Amino acid sequence: MTSFLTHGRDCRMLRLIIRVFSQVQTRNKVKVSSVWPTLISPAPTSTNCAVNTSMEHKLYKPPPQVRGMTSLDKEVFAQTITIPALRVPTRFINKVMKSLKKSTIQRPGVCKVVQDKEDSPDFKLVLLDPHRVSSLNSFSELESEALRSFDVLEELQYYDLRLTYENLKSEEVLEAVLPLGQDVTSAFSRVGHIAHMNLRDHQLPYRNLIGQVIMDKNPGVTCVVNKTNMIDSKYRNFKMEVLAGEENMVTKVKENGVTYEFDFSRVYWNSRLSTEHQRVVQLVKRGDTVFDVFAGVGPFAIPAAKLGATVLANDLNPESYKWLQHNSKINKVEGKVKTFNMDGREFIRGPLKKELPTLLKGKSAVHVVMNLPALALEFLDAFRGLLYQENEENVPTVHCYGFSKDDNPEKDVVDKASQSIGFPLENRCSVHLVRNVAPNKEMMCVSFTLPKEVLFSPNDAQTESSEEPAPKRQKHETADST
Repeated sequence: MTSFLTHGRDCRMLRLIIRVFSQVQTRNKVKVSSVWPTLISPAPTSTNCAVNTSMEHKLYKPPPQVRGMTSLDKEVFAQTITIPALRVPTRFINKVMKSLKKSTIQRPGVCKVVQDKEDSPDFKLVLLDPHRVSSLNSFSELESEALRSFDVLEELQYYDLRLTYENLKSEEVLEAVLPLGQDVTSAFSRVGHIAHMNLRDHQLPYRNLIGQVIMDKNPGVTCVVNKTNMIDSKYRNFKMEVLAGEENMVTKVKENGVTYEFDFSRVYWNSRLSTEHQRVVQLVKRGDTVFDVFAGVGPFAIPAAKLGATVLANDLNPESYKWLQHNSKINKVEGKVKTFNMDGREFIRGPLKKELPTLLKGKSAVHVVMNLPALALEFLDAFRGLLYQENEENVPTVHCYGFSKDDNPEKDVVDKASQSIGFPLENRCSVHLVRNVAPNKEMMCVSFTLPKEVLFSPNDAQTESSEEPAPKRQKHETADST
Protein backbone atom coordinates (compact mmCIF):
# COMPACT_ATOMS: atom_id res chain seq x y z
CA MET A 1 0.00 0.00 0.00
CA THR A 2 2.84 2.41 0.91
CA SER A 3 4.53 1.70 -2.42
CA PHE A 4 1.27 2.41 -4.28
CA LEU A 5 0.77 5.75 -2.48
CA THR A 6 4.37 6.78 -3.17
CA HIS A 7 3.91 5.88 -6.83
CA GLY A 8 0.74 8.02 -6.95
CA ARG A 9 2.51 11.03 -5.40
CA ASP A 10 5.34 10.69 -7.94
CA CYS A 11 2.81 10.71 -10.79
CA ARG A 12 1.05 13.79 -9.47
CA MET A 13 4.37 15.57 -8.98
CA LEU A 14 5.44 14.76 -12.54
CA ARG A 15 2.15 16.09 -13.92
CA LEU A 16 2.58 19.30 -11.92
CA ILE A 17 6.10 19.83 -13.28
CA ILE A 18 4.85 19.32 -16.85
CA ARG A 19 1.97 21.76 -16.36
CA VAL A 20 4.30 24.44 -14.94
CA PHE A 21 6.82 23.86 -17.70
CA SER A 22 4.11 24.25 -20.33
CA GLN A 23 2.86 27.51 -18.78
CA VAL A 24 6.39 28.96 -18.62
CA GLN A 25 6.98 28.08 -22.28
CA THR A 26 3.71 29.71 -23.26
CA ARG A 27 4.62 32.97 -21.43
CA ASN A 28 8.07 33.02 -23.04
CA LYS A 29 6.67 32.55 -26.51
CA VAL A 30 4.43 35.63 -26.22
CA LYS A 31 7.59 37.74 -26.44
CA VAL A 32 8.41 36.36 -29.89
CA SER A 33 6.14 37.27 -32.81
CA SER A 34 4.63 34.56 -35.02
CA VAL A 35 5.98 31.68 -32.96
CA TRP A 36 4.55 28.27 -33.88
CA PRO A 37 2.36 26.88 -31.05
CA THR A 38 3.96 24.38 -28.72
CA LEU A 39 3.32 20.70 -29.20
CA ILE A 40 3.59 19.95 -25.49
CA SER A 41 0.55 17.95 -24.48
CA PRO A 42 -1.58 18.84 -21.46
CA ALA A 43 -1.13 16.86 -18.27
CA PRO A 44 -2.79 13.47 -18.66
CA THR A 45 -5.74 12.49 -16.55
CA SER A 46 -4.76 8.83 -16.42
CA THR A 47 -3.27 7.39 -13.27
CA ASN A 48 -0.53 5.82 -15.39
CA CYS A 49 2.79 7.44 -14.52
CA ALA A 50 4.25 6.90 -17.98
CA VAL A 51 3.58 10.42 -19.25
CA ASN A 52 4.12 11.30 -22.90
CA THR A 53 5.27 14.92 -23.01
CA SER A 54 4.77 15.37 -26.76
CA MET A 55 1.90 14.08 -28.83
CA GLU A 56 2.37 13.01 -32.42
CA HIS A 57 1.48 15.82 -34.76
CA LYS A 58 0.05 14.54 -38.03
CA LEU A 59 0.41 16.87 -40.95
CA TYR A 60 -2.52 15.37 -42.79
CA LYS A 61 -5.97 14.70 -41.40
CA PRO A 62 -8.10 13.15 -44.16
CA PRO A 63 -11.55 14.53 -44.97
CA PRO A 64 -14.38 12.33 -43.64
CA GLN A 65 -15.72 11.56 -47.12
CA VAL A 66 -12.51 9.64 -47.94
CA ARG A 67 -13.32 6.84 -45.49
CA GLY A 68 -14.74 3.76 -47.23
CA MET A 69 -13.86 4.87 -50.75
CA THR A 70 -13.50 1.90 -53.13
CA SER A 71 -12.93 3.80 -56.36
CA LEU A 72 -10.03 6.24 -56.14
CA ASP A 73 -11.00 9.90 -56.35
CA LYS A 74 -7.76 11.83 -55.97
CA GLU A 75 -9.37 15.26 -55.75
CA VAL A 76 -11.13 14.46 -52.46
CA PHE A 77 -7.81 14.10 -50.63
CA ALA A 78 -6.78 17.75 -51.09
CA GLN A 79 -6.34 19.71 -47.89
CA THR A 80 -4.65 22.93 -46.75
CA ILE A 81 -2.54 22.82 -43.59
CA THR A 82 -0.50 25.44 -41.75
CA ILE A 83 3.16 24.79 -41.11
CA PRO A 84 6.10 26.80 -39.71
CA ALA A 85 8.58 28.52 -42.02
CA LEU A 86 11.62 30.77 -41.92
CA ARG A 87 12.09 33.97 -43.92
CA VAL A 88 15.58 33.67 -45.36
CA PRO A 89 17.63 36.11 -47.48
CA THR A 90 17.71 34.75 -51.02
CA ARG A 91 21.49 34.99 -51.22
CA PHE A 92 21.84 32.55 -48.30
CA ILE A 93 19.18 30.00 -49.34
CA ASN A 94 21.57 27.21 -50.34
CA LYS A 95 23.66 27.57 -47.18
CA VAL A 96 20.58 27.62 -44.95
CA MET A 97 19.17 24.54 -46.65
CA LYS A 98 22.40 22.65 -45.97
CA SER A 99 22.34 23.72 -42.32
CA LEU A 100 18.67 22.72 -41.81
CA LYS A 101 18.65 19.35 -43.60
CA LYS A 102 16.96 17.62 -40.66
CA SER A 103 14.44 20.36 -39.95
CA THR A 104 12.93 21.10 -43.35
CA ILE A 105 9.67 19.49 -44.45
CA GLN A 106 9.92 16.05 -46.03
CA ARG A 107 6.95 15.46 -48.33
CA PRO A 108 6.66 13.82 -51.76
CA GLY A 109 6.40 16.53 -54.39
CA VAL A 110 6.52 19.43 -51.90
CA CYS A 111 9.02 22.19 -52.65
CA LYS A 112 10.92 23.16 -49.52
CA VAL A 113 11.59 26.72 -50.70
CA VAL A 114 8.69 28.97 -51.76
CA GLN A 115 8.09 32.61 -52.61
CA ASP A 116 8.04 35.08 -49.75
CA LYS A 117 4.58 36.34 -48.78
CA GLU A 118 5.55 39.90 -49.68
CA ASP A 119 6.81 38.73 -53.11
CA SER A 120 10.16 40.26 -52.34
CA PRO A 121 12.98 38.94 -54.56
CA ASP A 122 15.35 39.42 -51.64
CA PHE A 123 13.70 36.78 -49.43
CA LYS A 124 12.38 33.23 -49.66
CA LEU A 125 10.44 31.06 -47.24
CA VAL A 126 11.99 27.77 -46.12
CA LEU A 127 9.26 25.33 -45.09
CA LEU A 128 9.88 23.42 -41.85
CA ASP A 129 8.77 20.08 -40.50
CA PRO A 130 6.22 20.56 -37.66
CA HIS A 131 7.29 17.20 -36.21
CA ARG A 132 10.71 18.69 -35.48
CA VAL A 133 10.14 22.44 -35.22
CA SER A 134 7.50 23.88 -32.91
CA SER A 135 9.38 27.02 -31.80
CA LEU A 136 12.74 28.71 -32.18
CA ASN A 137 13.93 26.58 -29.27
CA SER A 138 13.52 23.48 -31.44
CA PHE A 139 16.66 24.24 -33.42
CA SER A 140 19.96 22.76 -32.30
CA GLU A 141 22.81 25.02 -31.25
CA LEU A 142 24.56 24.49 -34.57
CA GLU A 143 21.39 25.30 -36.50
CA SER A 144 20.71 28.43 -34.45
CA GLU A 145 24.27 29.61 -34.90
CA ALA A 146 24.03 29.09 -38.65
CA LEU A 147 20.76 31.04 -38.85
CA ARG A 148 22.31 33.98 -37.01
CA SER A 149 25.33 33.99 -39.31
CA PHE A 150 23.06 34.09 -42.36
CA ASP A 151 20.99 37.05 -41.09
CA VAL A 152 17.81 35.00 -40.63
CA LEU A 153 15.22 36.77 -38.50
CA GLU A 154 14.62 35.10 -35.14
CA GLU A 155 10.96 34.44 -35.70
CA LEU A 156 8.81 31.74 -37.26
CA GLN A 157 6.32 32.42 -40.00
CA TYR A 158 3.07 30.66 -40.83
CA TYR A 159 2.61 29.16 -44.28
CA ASP A 160 -0.57 27.64 -45.72
CA LEU A 161 0.50 24.52 -47.60
CA ARG A 162 -1.93 22.76 -49.89
CA LEU A 163 -1.46 19.00 -49.74
CA THR A 164 -2.90 16.93 -52.59
CA TYR A 165 -3.03 13.20 -53.26
CA GLU A 166 0.37 13.46 -54.94
CA ASN A 167 1.93 14.74 -51.70
CA LEU A 168 0.66 11.86 -49.56
CA LYS A 169 2.43 8.62 -48.77
CA SER A 170 0.73 5.33 -49.65
CA GLU A 171 0.26 4.47 -45.96
CA GLU A 172 -1.54 7.76 -45.36
CA VAL A 173 -3.92 7.23 -48.27
CA LEU A 174 -4.77 3.66 -47.30
CA GLU A 175 -5.11 4.52 -43.62
CA ALA A 176 -7.58 7.26 -44.58
CA VAL A 177 -9.66 4.95 -46.79
CA LEU A 178 -9.83 1.61 -44.99
CA PRO A 179 -12.18 1.13 -42.01
CA LEU A 180 -10.89 2.24 -38.63
CA GLY A 181 -9.45 -0.51 -36.45
CA GLN A 182 -8.55 -2.83 -39.33
CA ASP A 183 -5.09 -3.67 -40.62
CA VAL A 184 -3.75 -1.32 -43.26
CA THR A 185 -1.01 -2.68 -45.49
CA SER A 186 1.10 -1.08 -48.17
CA ALA A 187 3.65 -3.91 -48.16
CA PHE A 188 4.42 -5.83 -51.31
CA SER A 189 7.14 -7.85 -53.00
CA ARG A 190 8.75 -6.14 -55.98
CA VAL A 191 9.37 -8.43 -58.95
CA GLY A 192 10.67 -6.16 -61.70
CA HIS A 193 7.79 -3.94 -62.77
CA ILE A 194 5.31 -6.08 -60.80
CA ALA A 195 4.21 -5.42 -57.22
CA HIS A 196 2.94 -8.63 -55.63
CA MET A 197 0.57 -8.30 -52.65
CA ASN A 198 -1.12 -10.76 -50.31
CA LEU A 199 -4.31 -8.97 -49.29
CA ARG A 200 -6.46 -10.09 -46.37
CA ASP A 201 -10.19 -10.67 -46.64
CA HIS A 202 -11.20 -7.32 -45.14
CA GLN A 203 -8.98 -5.52 -47.67
CA LEU A 204 -10.45 -7.19 -50.76
CA PRO A 205 -13.34 -4.70 -51.26
CA TYR A 206 -10.66 -2.01 -51.65
CA ARG A 207 -8.26 -4.08 -53.75
CA ASN A 208 -8.43 -2.01 -56.94
CA LEU A 209 -7.95 1.22 -55.02
CA ILE A 210 -5.03 -0.33 -53.12
CA GLY A 211 -3.48 -1.47 -56.38
CA GLN A 212 -3.78 1.98 -57.91
CA VAL A 213 -2.24 3.65 -54.86
CA ILE A 214 0.71 1.24 -54.83
CA MET A 215 1.32 1.87 -58.51
CA ASP A 216 1.03 5.65 -58.13
CA LYS A 217 3.41 5.84 -55.18
CA ASN A 218 6.16 3.50 -56.43
CA PRO A 219 8.00 4.63 -59.56
CA GLY A 220 8.65 1.78 -61.98
CA VAL A 221 5.71 -0.34 -60.83
CA THR A 222 3.34 -0.72 -63.77
CA CYS A 223 1.41 -3.77 -62.59
CA VAL A 224 0.01 -4.73 -59.17
CA VAL A 225 -1.21 -8.28 -58.54
CA ASN A 226 -2.77 -10.13 -55.63
CA LYS A 227 -2.37 -13.83 -54.90
CA THR A 228 -5.82 -15.43 -55.00
CA ASN A 229 -5.07 -18.92 -53.69
CA MET A 230 -2.53 -20.96 -51.80
CA ILE A 231 0.41 -22.40 -53.74
CA ASP A 232 -0.80 -25.96 -54.25
CA SER A 233 -0.51 -26.67 -57.96
CA LYS A 234 1.79 -29.19 -59.59
CA TYR A 235 4.25 -26.52 -60.67
CA ARG A 236 3.90 -24.23 -57.66
CA ASN A 237 2.75 -21.20 -59.61
CA PHE A 238 -0.24 -19.56 -57.96
CA LYS A 239 -3.27 -17.86 -59.45
CA MET A 240 -3.30 -14.10 -59.26
CA GLU A 241 -5.50 -11.19 -60.19
CA VAL A 242 -4.35 -7.88 -61.60
CA LEU A 243 -5.37 -5.04 -59.27
CA ALA A 244 -4.03 -2.18 -61.35
CA GLY A 245 -1.94 -1.51 -64.43
CA GLU A 246 -0.96 -3.61 -67.40
CA GLU A 247 -1.40 -7.37 -67.57
CA ASN A 248 2.20 -8.05 -68.55
CA MET A 249 3.55 -10.88 -66.41
CA VAL A 250 6.88 -11.28 -68.20
CA THR A 251 9.34 -9.40 -66.05
CA LYS A 252 13.04 -8.82 -65.50
CA VAL A 253 14.79 -8.74 -62.12
CA LYS A 254 18.36 -8.40 -60.97
CA GLU A 255 19.50 -10.31 -57.90
CA ASN A 256 23.04 -10.34 -56.55
CA GLY A 257 24.36 -9.02 -59.85
CA VAL A 258 22.57 -11.64 -61.99
CA THR A 259 19.72 -10.87 -64.40
CA TYR A 260 16.65 -13.12 -64.60
CA GLU A 261 13.69 -12.98 -66.96
CA PHE A 262 10.51 -15.05 -66.54
CA ASP A 263 6.73 -15.12 -66.64
CA PHE A 264 5.79 -14.42 -63.03
CA SER A 265 2.35 -15.99 -63.50
CA ARG A 266 3.78 -19.35 -64.61
CA VAL A 267 6.91 -19.91 -62.50
CA TYR A 268 7.88 -19.42 -58.87
CA TRP A 269 10.01 -16.50 -57.73
CA ASN A 270 10.53 -15.09 -54.26
CA SER A 271 12.62 -11.95 -53.85
CA ARG A 272 12.89 -12.58 -50.09
CA LEU A 273 15.27 -15.48 -50.78
CA SER A 274 18.03 -13.40 -52.36
CA THR A 275 20.17 -13.51 -49.21
CA GLU A 276 19.80 -17.28 -48.95
CA HIS A 277 20.69 -17.76 -52.61
CA GLN A 278 23.84 -15.74 -52.04
CA ARG A 279 24.73 -17.56 -48.81
CA VAL A 280 24.75 -20.98 -50.45
CA VAL A 281 26.37 -19.88 -53.70
CA GLN A 282 29.27 -18.38 -51.73
CA LEU A 283 30.08 -21.90 -50.52
CA VAL A 284 30.81 -22.93 -54.11
CA LYS A 285 34.33 -22.62 -55.54
CA ARG A 286 35.61 -22.57 -59.11
CA GLY A 287 35.78 -26.12 -60.43
CA ASP A 288 33.09 -27.47 -58.07
CA THR A 289 30.01 -29.26 -59.33
CA VAL A 290 26.47 -28.28 -58.30
CA PHE A 291 23.38 -30.46 -58.74
CA ASP A 292 20.31 -28.21 -58.43
CA VAL A 293 17.40 -30.62 -58.02
CA PHE A 294 14.60 -28.02 -57.98
CA ALA A 295 16.26 -25.21 -59.93
CA GLY A 296 13.33 -22.96 -60.82
CA VAL A 297 14.52 -20.21 -63.15
CA GLY A 298 18.09 -20.50 -61.84
CA PRO A 299 18.73 -18.39 -58.70
CA PHE A 300 21.22 -20.98 -57.38
CA ALA A 301 22.38 -22.50 -60.66
CA ILE A 302 23.32 -19.42 -62.65
CA PRO A 303 25.34 -17.56 -59.95
CA ALA A 304 27.20 -20.81 -59.21
CA ALA A 305 28.04 -21.17 -62.92
CA LYS A 306 29.23 -17.55 -63.05
CA LEU A 307 31.66 -18.42 -60.24
CA GLY A 308 33.14 -21.17 -62.40
CA ALA A 309 31.22 -24.23 -61.18
CA THR A 310 29.79 -26.91 -63.43
CA VAL A 311 26.04 -27.03 -62.86
CA LEU A 312 23.40 -29.67 -63.60
CA ALA A 313 20.06 -27.93 -63.05
CA ASN A 314 16.65 -29.59 -63.12
CA ASP A 315 13.01 -28.55 -62.82
CA LEU A 316 9.75 -30.38 -63.47
CA ASN A 317 7.85 -27.27 -64.58
CA PRO A 318 8.27 -26.84 -68.38
CA GLU A 319 7.99 -23.05 -68.00
CA SER A 320 10.72 -22.94 -65.35
CA TYR A 321 12.86 -25.18 -67.55
CA LYS A 322 12.37 -22.82 -70.52
CA TRP A 323 13.29 -19.71 -68.52
CA LEU A 324 16.20 -21.54 -66.86
CA GLN A 325 17.67 -22.11 -70.30
CA HIS A 326 16.91 -18.53 -71.34
CA ASN A 327 18.56 -17.08 -68.22
CA SER A 328 21.63 -19.24 -68.75
CA LYS A 329 22.00 -17.70 -72.21
CA ILE A 330 21.47 -14.05 -71.25
CA ASN A 331 24.01 -14.46 -68.44
CA LYS A 332 26.41 -16.21 -70.85
CA VAL A 333 26.81 -19.39 -68.81
CA GLU A 334 24.90 -21.81 -71.06
CA GLY A 335 28.14 -23.76 -71.53
CA LYS A 336 28.41 -24.30 -67.76
CA VAL A 337 24.75 -25.16 -67.04
CA LYS A 338 23.25 -28.43 -68.27
CA THR A 339 19.47 -28.31 -67.89
CA PHE A 340 16.90 -31.05 -67.31
CA ASN A 341 13.10 -31.14 -67.27
CA MET A 342 12.19 -34.12 -65.10
CA ASP A 343 10.98 -35.22 -61.67
CA GLY A 344 13.42 -34.55 -58.84
CA ARG A 345 13.71 -38.17 -57.76
CA GLU A 346 14.32 -39.26 -61.35
CA PHE A 347 16.99 -36.56 -61.65
CA ILE A 348 18.79 -37.88 -58.56
CA ARG A 349 18.63 -41.49 -59.75
CA GLY A 350 19.44 -40.55 -63.34
CA PRO A 351 21.82 -37.70 -64.27
CA LEU A 352 23.16 -37.22 -60.72
CA LYS A 353 23.84 -40.92 -60.27
CA LYS A 354 25.54 -41.09 -63.66
CA GLU A 355 27.93 -38.20 -63.00
CA LEU A 356 28.68 -38.88 -59.34
CA PRO A 357 31.17 -41.81 -59.54
CA THR A 358 33.63 -39.77 -61.61
CA LEU A 359 33.21 -36.70 -59.43
CA LEU A 360 33.87 -38.68 -56.24
CA LYS A 361 37.35 -39.53 -57.52
CA GLY A 362 38.23 -35.87 -57.98
CA LYS A 363 39.26 -33.23 -55.49
CA SER A 364 36.67 -30.54 -56.23
CA ALA A 365 33.60 -30.30 -54.00
CA VAL A 366 30.17 -31.55 -55.00
CA HIS A 367 27.04 -29.73 -53.78
CA VAL A 368 23.44 -30.90 -54.03
CA VAL A 369 20.85 -28.12 -53.59
CA MET A 370 17.27 -29.16 -52.81
CA ASN A 371 15.20 -25.97 -52.46
CA LEU A 372 11.63 -27.23 -52.26
CA PRO A 373 10.82 -26.76 -48.57
CA ALA A 374 7.30 -28.19 -48.79
CA LEU A 375 8.60 -31.59 -49.96
CA ALA A 376 12.38 -31.67 -50.40
CA LEU A 377 13.06 -33.58 -47.17
CA GLU A 378 10.94 -36.44 -48.47
CA PHE A 379 13.17 -36.73 -51.56
CA LEU A 380 16.25 -37.57 -49.48
CA ASP A 381 15.32 -41.26 -49.63
CA ALA A 382 16.39 -41.20 -53.30
CA PHE A 383 20.03 -41.24 -52.12
CA ARG A 384 19.69 -44.59 -50.34
CA GLY A 385 21.96 -47.13 -51.99
CA LEU A 386 22.46 -44.88 -55.00
CA LEU A 387 25.99 -46.19 -55.78
CA TYR A 388 28.04 -49.36 -55.38
CA GLN A 389 30.21 -49.55 -52.29
CA GLU A 390 33.43 -47.65 -52.86
CA ASN A 391 36.12 -46.16 -50.63
CA GLU A 392 35.63 -42.63 -51.91
CA GLU A 393 36.37 -39.65 -49.70
CA ASN A 394 34.87 -36.82 -51.77
CA VAL A 395 31.20 -37.43 -51.01
CA PRO A 396 28.65 -34.67 -51.78
CA THR A 397 27.36 -31.98 -49.44
CA VAL A 398 23.57 -31.69 -49.43
CA HIS A 399 21.68 -28.45 -48.73
CA CYS A 400 18.05 -29.42 -48.19
CA TYR A 401 15.21 -27.04 -47.29
CA GLY A 402 12.14 -27.66 -45.20
CA PHE A 403 9.32 -25.97 -43.32
CA SER A 404 8.71 -26.44 -39.62
CA LYS A 405 5.89 -25.43 -37.29
CA ASP A 406 7.53 -27.13 -34.33
CA ASP A 407 8.59 -25.28 -31.17
CA ASN A 408 12.11 -26.48 -31.93
CA PRO A 409 12.38 -26.11 -35.73
CA GLU A 410 16.06 -27.06 -35.87
CA LYS A 411 15.48 -30.43 -34.21
CA ASP A 412 12.31 -30.94 -36.23
CA VAL A 413 13.97 -30.64 -39.66
CA VAL A 414 16.93 -32.77 -38.58
CA ASP A 415 14.55 -35.48 -37.37
CA LYS A 416 12.61 -35.37 -40.64
CA ALA A 417 15.79 -35.49 -42.70
CA SER A 418 17.13 -38.40 -40.64
CA GLN A 419 13.92 -40.34 -41.05
CA SER A 420 13.78 -39.80 -44.80
CA ILE A 421 17.39 -40.61 -45.49
CA GLY A 422 17.38 -43.56 -43.09
CA PHE A 423 20.37 -42.44 -41.04
CA PRO A 424 20.76 -40.28 -37.89
CA LEU A 425 22.05 -36.82 -38.86
CA GLU A 426 22.15 -35.32 -35.39
CA ASN A 427 25.62 -33.87 -34.68
CA ARG A 428 26.51 -34.53 -38.33
CA CYS A 429 24.78 -31.54 -39.90
CA SER A 430 24.26 -27.80 -39.59
CA VAL A 431 20.90 -26.02 -39.60
CA HIS A 432 20.31 -22.49 -40.84
CA LEU A 433 17.18 -20.42 -40.26
CA VAL A 434 16.28 -18.93 -43.66
CA ARG A 435 13.23 -16.86 -42.71
CA ASN A 436 9.95 -16.76 -40.91
CA VAL A 437 7.29 -17.65 -43.49
CA ALA A 438 4.24 -17.17 -41.28
CA PRO A 439 3.44 -17.12 -37.56
CA ASN A 440 4.89 -20.34 -36.10
CA LYS A 441 6.23 -21.45 -39.50
CA GLU A 442 9.94 -21.32 -40.24
CA MET A 443 11.88 -22.09 -43.39
CA MET A 444 15.06 -23.99 -42.52
CA CYS A 445 18.07 -25.32 -44.42
CA VAL A 446 19.81 -28.44 -43.18
CA SER A 447 23.28 -29.06 -44.64
CA PHE A 448 25.27 -32.26 -44.26
CA THR A 449 27.84 -34.47 -45.90
CA LEU A 450 25.98 -37.37 -47.45
CA PRO A 451 26.73 -40.40 -45.21
CA LYS A 452 28.58 -43.19 -46.95
CA GLU A 453 26.30 -45.63 -45.15
CA VAL A 454 23.44 -44.11 -47.13
CA LEU A 455 25.05 -43.43 -50.49
CA PHE A 456 26.84 -46.75 -50.96
CA SER A 457 25.29 -50.20 -50.81
CA PRO A 458 25.96 -53.77 -52.01
CA ASN A 459 24.93 -54.71 -55.51
CA ASP A 460 21.60 -56.30 -54.64
CA ALA A 461 20.46 -53.39 -52.41
CA GLN A 462 21.61 -50.82 -54.96
CA THR A 463 19.83 -52.53 -57.81
CA GLU A 464 16.64 -52.92 -55.81
CA SER A 465 16.76 -49.27 -54.73
CA SER A 466 17.30 -47.96 -58.24
CA GLU A 467 14.45 -50.01 -59.71
CA GLU A 468 11.75 -49.34 -57.12
CA PRO A 469 8.87 -47.21 -58.44
CA ALA A 470 8.82 -43.57 -57.37
CA PRO A 471 6.00 -42.63 -54.97
CA LYS A 472 3.16 -40.58 -56.40
CA ARG A 473 3.90 -37.70 -54.05
CA GLN A 474 6.87 -36.69 -56.22
CA LYS A 475 4.47 -35.39 -58.84
CA HIS A 476 3.76 -32.43 -56.60
CA GLU A 477 7.32 -31.26 -57.11
CA THR A 478 7.70 -27.58 -57.76
CA ALA A 479 10.16 -25.03 -58.92
CA ASP A 480 11.09 -23.14 -55.80
CA SER A 481 10.07 -22.31 -52.25
CA THR A 482 7.43 -20.30 -50.46
